[in-house]
Amino acid sequence: MENFEISNGTAITTFTLLGFGNDPKLQIPFFMVFVIIYTVTVVGNIIIITLVISDHHLHTPMYYFLGNLSCLETCYTSTLLPRMLASFLTGDRTISLGGCFTQLYWFGFLVVAECYLLAAMSYDRYLAICKPLHYATLMNGKLCFLLSAGSWLCGITVMTIVISLMSQLYYCGPSEIDHFFCELTPVINLSCSDTTLVTLVGLTVSAIDTIPSCLLTLMSYVCIIATILRIPSSTGRKKAFSTCSSHLTVVSVFYGSLMFVYILPTTGKFKELNKVFSFLYTILTPVANPFIYSLRNKDVKDTLRKALCQFGFFSCIH
Repeated sequence: MENFEISNGTAITTFTLLGFGNDPKLQIPFFMVFVIIYTVTVVGNIIIITLVISDHHLHTPMYYFLGNLSCLETCYTSTLLPRMLASFLTGDRTISLGGCFTQLYWFGFLVVAECYLLAAMSYDRYLAICKPLHYATLMNGKLCFLLSAGSWLCGITVMTIVISLMSQLYYCGPSEIDHFFCELTPVINLSCSDTTLVTLVGLTVSAIDTIPSCLLTLMSYVCIIATILRIPSSTGRKKAFSTCSSHLTVVSVFYGSLMFVYILPTTGKFKELNKVFSFLYTILTPVANPFIYSLRNKDVKDTLRKALCQFGFFSCIH
């Protein structure tokens, strides 16, 4: 990224991420906590991906989407936490302009992809519970591939447009980002250029990507719950709800925290609250997902138990 001379100074080439503060006593504890979170997130999601690929009993649309989600969240966490861990360990909180844009691109791409992927998963559960007789025909391999590929492609397209516009902005100071990663709004607000176009585009694509996918997810679960309540037996209702409760938990945390981040003001006392909700959907959700899907999903638990038995971690009674 070149240095540009503009009317009120020289264009800056680095930002400083203020993160969670600069108290030296807290840096090592923060490092230990986040390295555990990162390890658990990556290992947990890789285990789910491995189980979905290796066990033919999990070669179904629901687990195909779950494998995609685990892959996405492994990448998602890896765009943020390694940089945070390095800053805790070295005390260097600077990030280059190009590095900031790269982090923003991958982060935004994966957030958009997750919005669409969660909507696809809710549609899958809608068909399975509300249209069981037509499920196998409607949710075939081709549709599964198109929905998952479309989710990733939408993320790439949206962020390519946004970053292309942002790369034309000038930055002449201040250079401090009051966040723990390069998030869209704080980075745009630091520009000395006219940000009207990029702000408008950012708001438009955010609305297009989050509102329809959230509404589709909401409508799917309204239909699912209405269908479950019509099941005469309590055992049938419990079994039907167990197939979608894990996904509903993930969706609630993800969309709930995401909406608070973009609804709450980013000034004054709301800055710290904004960081808390950002923490929920960027770090807490990816680390919680493996536990949510494994502890509340009988098929995943059975497959994991068989795998552990096969590798001799404990004895299994057949």
